[in-house]
Amino acid sequence: MKKPIGIHIEGTVYATEGDLGHNEFLNAFIEFVESRGWQFGGGSVQIDECGERIQDIDYAIGER
Repeated sequence: MKKPIGIHIEGTVYATEGDLGHNEFLNAFIEFVESRGWQFGGGSVQIDECGERIQDIDYAIGER
């Protein structure tokens, strides 16, 4: 059986307008990945403009 070849992603996504909720992003990202028959394994955290980890805004202001 052929060994799977993957892509390692390391970076940050910022919204150009308004706030980007963690769950909003993850739902869109996973939908994109799965729509192509791919899989994703990894983690993510909500960060501020300085790259510092913050409480997920989805939970800070109530689930969107």
